[in-house]
Amino acid sequence: MLIGELAEKAGTSTRALRYYEAHGLVRAQRSANGYRVYDEAELRVVREIRALLDVGFGLDDVRPFVACLRAGNTSGDVCPDSVLVLRRKLAEVDAYIDRLGAVRQQLHAQLTQAIAHREDTCPRTRRPAR
Repeated sequence: MLIGELAEKAGTSTRALRYYEAHGLVRAQRSANGYRVYDEAELRVVREIRALLDVGFGLDDVRPFVACLRAGNTSGDVCPDSVLVLRRKLAEVDAYIDRLGAVRQQLHAQLTQAIAHREDTCPRTRRPAR
């Protein structure tokens, strides 16, 4: 299939496909007229790449998954190198969640304090005397 057809089937752009090819993730043959020609297996590879990029993996993180698919596995996440990347990414996400939890606590405490003291410090929020 030609690049436009692969892009349409994979839900991506031709520019992205050329980028993936330039980084060695996608393979294309060249026809006599110089057009890129992809076999059906590349569709699965591109879908795997897109799915991983969509959840925050980088191109280098994607490589083991592509290699796993190219080795004939039905899924890109069953190989040891892919599992290592998944573990590392999960640890990163857990660290982000912990950091966001700490930021949330700090903001909540600051907001609570601000609300408690707003009448004393901000003349615009003082209630008129009755």
